[in-house]
Amino acid sequence: ECPLCLLPQPPEAFPTLTSCTHRSCWACLEQYLRLAVSESRVPVSCPHCPATLQPTEVRRLLPEPALCDKYEEFLLRRLLMADPGTRWCPAPDCSYAVLAHGCAECPRLTCGREGCGTEFCYHCRQPWHPDGPCMPVPSAPSLATPTAQPAQLEELSHGEALAQAEAEDIKVCPRCSAFIMKINDGSCNRMNCTVCGCLFCWLCLREISDVHFLSPSGCTFWGKRPWSRTRRILWQLGMVLGAPMVISLAAGVAVPVITIGIPIYMGRKVLAGGPGSRRSSLSGCQQCLSVTSSVLLSLFVSPIITAVTVGVGVPLMLTYVYGTVVLSLCR
Repeated sequence: ECPLCLLPQPPEAFPTLTSCTHRSCWACLEQYLRLAVSESRVPVSCPHCPATLQPTEVRRLLPEPALCDKYEEFLLRRLLMADPGTRWCPAPDCSYAVLAHGCAECPRLTCGREGCGTEFCYHCRQPWHPDGPCMPVPSAPSLATPTAQPAQLEELSHGEALAQAEAEDIKVCPRCSAFIMKINDGSCNRMNCTVCGCLFCWLCLREISDVHFLSPSGCTFWGKRPWSRTRRILWQLGMVLGAPMVISLAAGVAVPVITIGIPIYMGRKVLAGGPGSRRSSLSGCQQCLSVTSSVLLSLFVSPIITAVTVGVGVPLMLTYVYGTVVLSLCR
């Protein structure tokens, strides 16, 4: 049975994939690939897992040559956009890419497409300007900056405010400048660009690591805008002043909970033998001995677990509070 269409199929109707062991029928895979290529979701992953399908498999599963050519074109553009040395010709009706590695000192580039030959700048990616410095690329503020303040929206007309509110849901990737849309409803601000794979923050539009929202940057994992400077400083001061009391309280609660809780949990786990388990056939003395031995073993192991947890967790928390937070306050 195909897991996508839920129809019984003969064994030969399920093609083998080299990227994973999942199986789907030919018709479902063809339809899935058609939709993925038409929506420019390239590279294409398996419909059941994140494993990427190989280009040879896509060509084997897609019957239309035009879709295969489009898939390869999209795949090439994705690879070029992920390359930091790629520059796109700014001329209208020209989508030629120039691989400009090591051209920072000699920024004059020339489009190599036949019939174009447009000269442009490596740095600002605009037409070549031999007599002046690079000018910043004009862009809509709502596409690259945090959301506008309510006071600014009140000064706009209803139509302008509606258009700006819709544009605020679209921002650009900080690495490849691809447009990314997200409903600005305070949901998760950890964004992953599907074009170049860049992991960035929706609020500050900077490339981030997994600890960005734990740092005192003012960006929150959920929310529509970063914290204000005053709120951020007050929170950091509260962390610095209240860290000893909070850490002591957490350690004071964790020590008895881990030391006493693990033996209780293990005793209840051993005692709760189901009717089909081997423990249900033991006598009362044997069950009592089994529970007692597990509790005694847990009493020996739980102090070690407690010491490791407190000995590692407390220094890490103190290092974060009096290292990262204090440095942020000094800045």
